[in-house]
Order: sequence, then C-alpha cells, then structure tokens
Amino acid sequence: MKLITVVIKPFKLDDVREALSSIGIQGLTVTEVKGFGRQKGHAELYRGAEYSVNFLPKVKIDIALSDDQVESAIIAITESAYTGKIGDGKIFVADLHKVVRIRTGETDEDAL
Repeated sequence: MKLITVVIKPFKLDDVREALSSIGIQGLTVTEVKGFGRQKGHAELYRGAEYSVNFLPKVKIDIALSDDQVESAIIAITESAYTGKIGDGKIFVADLHKVVRIRTGETDEDAL
C-alpha cells in the first residue's frame, strides 16, 4: 500500500479529482496549504504599497492506494495538473504500513 501526497495549484483540484475518479479512485483528502518551491513567491501591489507574498496558496491531496493503482494515479495526476508553468506542483509516494477502517475494523487493503 502507498500514500500519495500531491501539492498542486488550487484551480487544478477539480481536474485532478475528475481524472482520479475516471480511473476508479474514490477516496482522497484535500487540505488548503501555503508554500513555495522554485516559484519563491512574488511581489504584489495593494493600495499603493508593494509587499511580498512569500507563501503561495496550494492544495495538498492525500490518497491511500494499493500498489497496483499507483502508476495509473501518478499518470492521471500529472496529466490533469499540468499547466507547463512553474509551480505546477509535486507528487510524493510513501509506503503505508497499516490502515484501519474505524467503523468496521477492517485493516490494510480491505480498509482502502
């Protein structure tokens, strides 16, 4: 089992969700986050004063998957989140050692 964590631009969330649904991935968790990478923020003008925005709004998606779904999920996410501009995001894949569905007590892949 794997945990995929994706950080993308907020306006791409619906595209990514639809792409994942189309390949049969149903459950995901979404968190609004702020951060920066190579984008490094930018300067904005507000009421005549310039200020820097060091942390840009992003969306973090967490998806728990069985090993055989990982590659198709990565392809779907990459294609649907792509804009070709800096700040498109990142995909992180980590091992999941244990999953428990609280309501039924099911464990591991049965709980996904």
